[in-house]
Amino acid sequence: MASLPDMTKHRGFPGGMPGTGVQFTIRRANPRGVTPIKALPRKARPGTKEHRIDAAFLHALWHHFGAEPFERGNLDAARLSLLFGREVVSATKEFDPLSYEAMLVIDEKVARKNFPESFDDVFEV
Repeated sequence: MASLPDMTKHRGFPGGMPGTGVQFTIRRANPRGVTPIKALPRKARPGTKEHRIDAAFLHALWHHFGAEPFERGNLDAARLSLLFGREVVSATKEFDPLSYEAMLVIDEKVARKNFPESFDDVFEV
């Protein structure tokens, strides 16, 4: 079996949103290659289940990393892609969407505007 690329595992980060089957992290590196992070159109409107999941993921990011840059690591590419280019942006000029070591940061101003509930101390599921 080919060796998998190194991938930081964010210990203590929620694995997903309870009761939904939606994952926030992956267990191991993808043996077929790293899933790229790319800005995906977001169709979720406030008040929908999808918006609530995005808000919960952003809440977890904020309360785990705060305003500091963080490594992509084992964070789910699909979840990140729904926030990428808006609430989550590259922390460096040299961004590699195919790297588990890519550095990201929360654009707090945009995130607070689009998901104010994500910054509450407690997020009710």
